[in-house]
Amino acid sequence: MFETLFSALITILPDYLFRRYVQGKRIGHEITLYSVWYELRYGIVTCLMLTITLITLIFYFHPTATSAVSTFRTLPILPEGSGRVEEIFVANELETEIKAGSPIFKLDSSRQQADVVTAKQQVEEIKGEIALAQGELEVATAQVDQAAASLKQAQDELDTRNELFNRNANVVSERDLEKLQNTVDARQGGLEAAEANKALVETNINVALPSKLESAEARLAEAEVELEKMTVYASVDGTIIQFALRPGDIVNPLMRPAGILIPKDSQKRRIVAGFGQVEAQVLKPGMIAEAFCPAVPFTIIPLVITDVQAEIAAGQIGTTSQLVDATKSSASATITTILEPLYENGFEKLPPGASCTVNAYTSNHERLAAGEYEGTGEFLFLHVVDTVGLVHAIILRSQALQYPIKTLVLSGGH
Repeated sequence: MFETLFSALITILPDYLFRRYVQGKRIGHEITLYSVWYELRYGIVTCLMLTITLITLIFYFHPTATSAVSTFRTLPILPEGSGRVEEIFVANELETEIKAGSPIFKLDSSRQQADVVTAKQQVEEIKGEIALAQGELEVATAQVDQAAASLKQAQDELDTRNELFNRNANVVSERDLEKLQNTVDARQGGLEAAEANKALVETNINVALPSKLESAEARLAEAEVELEKMTVYASVDGTIIQFALRPGDIVNPLMRPAGILIPKDSQKRRIVAGFGQVEAQVLKPGMIAEAFCPAVPFTIIPLVITDVQAEIAAGQIGTTSQLVDATKSSASATITTILEPLYENGFEKLPPGASCTVNAYTSNHERLAAGEYEGTGEFLFLHVVDTVGLVHAIILRSQALQYPIKTLVLSGGH
């Protein structure tokens, strides 16, 4: 509409003024409903061509995305295992604010509590074995001392008899010396056996039992972790939405989540818009844009494009049991673009998930200021491209003004 009115002002109007004041033709006399198409043929044709040209320039260099939404990230509230809900720690409200680390709900933990008790008992049993082994070590030490004393006694007796034998062979017989030597050897073997038994007890105390104790403590820690998993906590600050879980409900991480948590840092951050594929060469990061969202009527939100996805989703393929057919790809797939508010708190009033209409504007100001153009023709063309963006901005503001009236008054739904 704006393009047609503007084109008519510089084409049809001058043509009519020429016919009226130069050729003297008047409306209702020489210019009638039947002859106007002939009399103003140059203005009408030129107006049509100029309108089409302006519309093409506006919608190509200043594209519009009607499929835009204020996105937010969600986290499913899931336990690490399935079970029956035993206790709820949050209010049954549509929205509930929660802090990181706060409990949300608890599953039935009877089996896990029994496992913890069993693991603790095993730890105590092994500690008892260690205490018992300490007593066995004292006994083994005493046995070593006893064997050493017996060996010393036998060795002293043997040394005495040998000295007597060397002085007077008739006093001590060789048979007695052999018996004493056998006694010394036997008691030496007993001492070695006692020392081996003591070393075995020490190994049991220093190696085997500590390893068993560590294993038991690890099983206890594992059981306590499993018990702790029965209580689900909030991992981040955020808002729990539509939480309807009740004691007695069955929760399964694969089939039934307990609810939805919206992280606080993911709200009111950006808008994801889908522009047509024809604008692929125009969309660039850093472009200024504007958005009109019905959730915030009579308001234009200044934006800036921060990222443009290079890939188009319709072309993705994966390993499947079917062959790829290009005709199954959607021809209307869009170019995904990320936009963020140009100013701080730009999304303050915009609810997450709101749908919007986004205009992006091509700016050649820096290129013109740097003199990066060839000839007067390109200079004028770049100025025209920047200027016609004003028309698109006016259209967006017109839509923002008309939308509440069309929706509330003229739609007939009230």
